[in-house]
Amino acid sequence: MIRQPIISVLGHVDHGKTSLLDYIRGTAVASREAGGITQHIGATEVPIETVKEICGNDFDKWNIKLPGLLFIDTPGHKAFTNLRSRGGSLSDLAVLIVDINEGLQPQTIESINILKNYKTPFVMALNKIDRINQFNIIEKASYRYLIQKQNDTVKSMLDQKIWDFQAKMYEQGFDCDVFDKISDYTKKVAMVPISAKTGMGVSDLLLLIAGLSQKFLKNKLEIDEKDPGKGTILEVKEEKGLGTTLDVIIYDGVIKKKDNIVFGGKDGIYVTNVRALLKPKPLDEIRDPRKKFDSVDSQFAAAGIKISAPDLEKALSGSPLYVATDIEKTKLDISKEIKSIKIENNYSGVIVKTDTLGSLEAIVMELKELGINIRRADIGDVSKQDIIEAKSVKIDDKVSAVVFAFNSKVLPDAKEVASKEDIKIFESDIIYKLIEDYDAWKKAELEKEKKKKFEGLTRPGKIEIIPNYVFRIAKPAIVGIRVLRGRIKTDISLIKEDGKVIGTVKTLKDKNDFLKEALQGKEIACAIDGPTVGRQIKEGEILYVNIPLPEYKKLKFELYNELTQDEREVLEEFIVIKRKEDSLWGI
Repeated sequence: MIRQPIISVLGHVDHGKTSLLDYIRGTAVASREAGGITQHIGATEVPIETVKEICGNDFDKWNIKLPGLLFIDTPGHKAFTNLRSRGGSLSDLAVLIVDINEGLQPQTIESINILKNYKTPFVMALNKIDRINQFNIIEKASYRYLIQKQNDTVKSMLDQKIWDFQAKMYEQGFDCDVFDKISDYTKKVAMVPISAKTGMGVSDLLLLIAGLSQKFLKNKLEIDEKDPGKGTILEVKEEKGLGTTLDVIIYDGVIKKKDNIVFGGKDGIYVTNVRALLKPKPLDEIRDPRKKFDSVDSQFAAAGIKISAPDLEKALSGSPLYVATDIEKTKLDISKEIKSIKIENNYSGVIVKTDTLGSLEAIVMELKELGINIRRADIGDVSKQDIIEAKSVKIDDKVSAVVFAFNSKVLPDAKEVASKEDIKIFESDIIYKLIEDYDAWKKAELEKEKKKKFEGLTRPGKIEIIPNYVFRIAKPAIVGIRVLRGRIKTDISLIKEDGKVIGTVKTLKDKNDFLKEALQGKEIACAIDGPTVGRQIKEGEILYVNIPLPEYKKLKFELYNELTQDEREVLEEFIVIKRKEDSLWGI
């Protein structure tokens, strides 16, 4: 038996996720929601007859045998990450929807990263083409027909926007093109310009989704309807008259009324008995139906189903949910899977807290990819204990003594202890924003640490007196200098290539600004107390910063790797000069 492919719709807020499904359903879910933004998770079953109706004559060219399409309506990427199974995604195909007039936004990039990590094939819907200036709107028209009816200015603007997307997606590691220009869909990501509001291009998008599912995912969609049902929990929800229910996507086998089901909870594995299976009618929504759910005795994959049963309060979004013939074995399987996502180590690393198992897996994958060590990763609010654990890391590794709170609350006592112990908490509902903020903070902290280590130390430097830039011969000598390598600062001693000390730097000046320090490549005026130009120093001469012996030893034996490459090179030249006089100097 071939099941429906599970299709996720991802994208930035307000780019048209709900509007697209709204058009397909012919209902008005979007207009009933605050600001037209998807606020709950749902699944929409679209029978193949509806796809055929929208696509018209083009449908028959693909020889499609699917029973329909099951769309997951996701707010951003949250539901996609909950639609997980053993490190992969249950989503067979994703639609990444973007506003053609706005480009890639933070949540779009987040979605792209998640699709990449989960290795999920996707197509791009370039939405809101109707908002392009002078666009000739022809409701429900296919893209090919539509493009013929536009003037040259509109065609040119559309081309430019598509090229911009191609360039931006290439930066993200994907080769994209408009769907009707692609001959091999295994090598390029297809882009479909659409208007979810008017239905323009939607027939092309649906046909592409159905066609690609039929052609490339056929083996994945084969199921045995006699197998015990397997699913994943999208959302744990209170329902009037039913109590706590689970919104579940069944992706394999069959689930029946009175079946024993096993699922993961916040603090263990739970077993219960199905009291009722509630299924949305075709072309209605699991989260907000205008008509009541149908109560069914059984449900084959793939489907969005609401389960009513005792003891569902502790269920965890993103957890596997299996129909159990052997309860103990099933409990063990689920326990192993959840343990493989949570992390508990005794070495240095960051603390991660998230709201669901799906988001935990997504953030852990991303952090591992970036080489960021994790001490503990778990589900729940950020507690005082998390801060105390982060503090224990601080002694050995200050930049890992942080907490990532992804969609998780920070409890008041945790905030208090974090403030007192100076433990940084990063909060966001976008993974890459968390990581971006952490990277910026880490860089600043390491720079601070580095500065502290070098406080009071004379760092290596090599300068050249620029010919024809002598402003004063002596008392002090003022000359133009070029910093060849390393750095130079005020109040340091200078030596010549023969090791003779020639004086002390009094001031450094760049045009009208006095500087405390100048780095490699800088050309500035330098006042040197001690020498006379033409006697002790000459134009074009090379001078070195004179490093006192105790400071040299600290630089060479403790901080050598903290020096820049050019500073290390100058330090080696400096030691050669010093050992001309004393062969054991610095040893």
